[in-house]
Amino acid sequence: MSDARHLQVVHLQRAAPAKPAVGAPCNGCGVCCAAEPCPVGMLLFRQRHGPCPALIWQAAEARYRCGLLCAPARHLRWLPRAADRFAARLFARWIAAGAGCDSTVDIG
Repeated sequence: MSDARHLQVVHLQRAAPAKPAVGAPCNGCGVCCAAEPCPVGMLLFRQRHGPCPALIWQAAEARYRCGLLCAPARHLRWLPRAADRFAARLFARWIAAGAGCDSTVDIG
């Protein structure tokens, strides 16, 4: 019997919170984005594997944040700063931010 799981090393800050259960509110653990970019990240950064380039560690809050939600123009240099708020709302909708954890990554 073979184990079909894919093993991957994910590097996170020690102070990051533990991954919540699927469906629980996001706590900024960073596991999902450190494992792979979301569909928006895949499209914008043309990267399907590895950590998302927009994953930001917020040391003061001891949590990770999506750079596409908190500072889109910093990650998309072609985006005018005046469009930050609109882009952040659009990206939040596309990734279902606030809908709860949807990462099935097993960190056991």
